Parts: sequence; structure tokens; C-alpha cells
Amino acid sequence: MDTKDTNTATHMTILEAIAQRRSIRQFKVTPVPDIIVEQILSAAQCAPSACNEQPWHFVVVTEPTILNDLAARHPFAEPVRNAPLCVIPCADLEMVTVTLSGGDFWAQGMAAATQNLLLAASALGLGAVWIGTYPDQPRVDSVRDVIGAPDHVVPFCLIAVGYPAEIPTARPASTLNRVHRNRW
Repeated sequence: MDTKDTNTATHMTILEAIAQRRSIRQFKVTPVPDIIVEQILSAAQCAPSACNEQPWHFVVVTEPTILNDLAARHPFAEPVRNAPLCVIPCADLEMVTVTLSGGDFWAQGMAAATQNLLLAASALGLGAVWIGTYPDQPRVDSVRDVIGAPDHVVPFCLIAVGYPAEIPTARPASTLNRVHRNRW
């Protein structure tokens, strides 16, 4: 296989992972091996961030009592209760030193890291669901309290991860009717 064929195969795998990824809310009880956790965390940390500040930390939760506490305190976190793993991407605001155009852009980097993690999980045969925390301050405070994070750390979201116990319906075919060229 020449380089062009290899690159095409790699791109197809990425495109397939994007197309096949779904939000999974029901999981098997099988634990996720540490090597796979490391792979999805590594993918998350390859994300772009404003001025390459990479303001992220990741809290990996496998302890059932903490998973239950997160689910009990967050109004949309029930999937965390039955997941063997929850990853909490957190922004360390003390690491954010650059303010561009009058605004902090750390949230975009956190979203990119979260998406990378979701895609890596899907590509590795896992299911996951992104459960929003930031910018809802009561949710941020509640999750921060459960994980014992300091005030300058913002729990961005919860990501319930595990082997899927459900197969969601296929996404509808994409349309290009929301794509505009050059102007609206």
C-alpha cells in the first residue's frame, strides 16, 4: 500500500468514527481497561486550544459512590450512574493567561478536547455521552464540590463512558441546505 492509500484509509477511519458516533446513555458493567482510558485521554489532549495554552485537566472517576453522587447532583447525569467510567474535563483558569479580543477562549479548547475524546471512544468501540456542566454555575459548583476541585478549576462537562448496552437509531442523512458559499 503506498502513502496515498494509507492516508485515504486513515481519513476514512476518522470519517467513519465521526459518522457513527452517537450519544450512548446505557452501558454494560464491563470496566474500561486503563490502556483504553489512556488512549482516549491522549486524544483529548491533542485538541487545539487558543494560543496552545491547553488549560485542561481530566478527572477520571470509576468509584461507584462518586458516580452516584455526580448523577444525584446533576439534573441530566443519570447515564453516569450506570457507566463504569466518567471523565470530567476541567479548565484550570490559572493556566489561561491570554485574553484575545477581550474574551477568554478556553471554552472552545475544552469543547475541542471533549469532542476528540468522544470520537476516540467511538473509534475504540466505546459509547459515551457529553453531559453539559459549564456555563451553568450551579452545575459547575456541584460537580466541583463532588470532585474536590479548587475554585479556579471549572468542570466543563461530564462524559459517561463504557461499552454500549444500546444501539441508537441511525442519524438522518445529512443535507447541505444549511451550507452557504461565500455569503449567507
